[in-house]
Amino acid sequence: MTDHPETASQTAGPYVHIGCTPNFAGIQGVYPEDLGSRMITGDATGERITLVGQIFDGTGTPLRDALIEAWQADANGLYPGQEGADPHFTGFGRCPCDAEDGSFRFETVKPGAVAWPSGGTQAPHITLWIVARGINLGLHTRAYFADAPQNDSDPVLGRIEHRVRAKTLLAKAEGSGVYRFDIHLQGPDETIFFDV
Repeated sequence: MTDHPETASQTAGPYVHIGCTPNFAGIQGVYPEDLGSRMITGDATGERITLVGQIFDGTGTPLRDALIEAWQADANGLYPGQEGADPHFTGFGRCPCDAEDGSFRFETVKPGAVAWPSGGTQAPHITLWIVARGINLGLHTRAYFADAPQNDSDPVLGRIEHRVRAKTLLAKAEGSGVYRFDIHLQGPDETIFFDV
């Protein structure tokens, strides 16, 4: 058997939208519709929420060509495919950032606490994956809810050494059922990203 060296990383852009959301990019006929940012089908159980935000570069400029994916548990803390999971909840969404202001938006349900493999639970959260021009490997982060009492005992939040930075993982309520979670790629408010 011949060993082959790892190939060099490639950035995600500028064609990521063409492959992942062709209808959004103006290319019709690849898929009937793009995998969208609405994660609810039918009568999903739980509190309906909208997660909104923008992705900012190191200069504070919103990225208008980023793509963000979200996956999460349902209102009972179960992922699609697990026994008892809500059949009216997809658990996954994909959203290209708005070409004008760089905003993203996911229509979903507030997730429940998720079982931790070694016991206990993780606080309700939404896992996010970000790709854009200049990003060699997709970035992984989480949006926790600032108003969730389970944050104090979450095993992931508890491992953050620089406690002042934990705030970069908190989505804040912005009116009825709307949570804002801005993502900063660099700078003093840089969002915590996970090496997964």
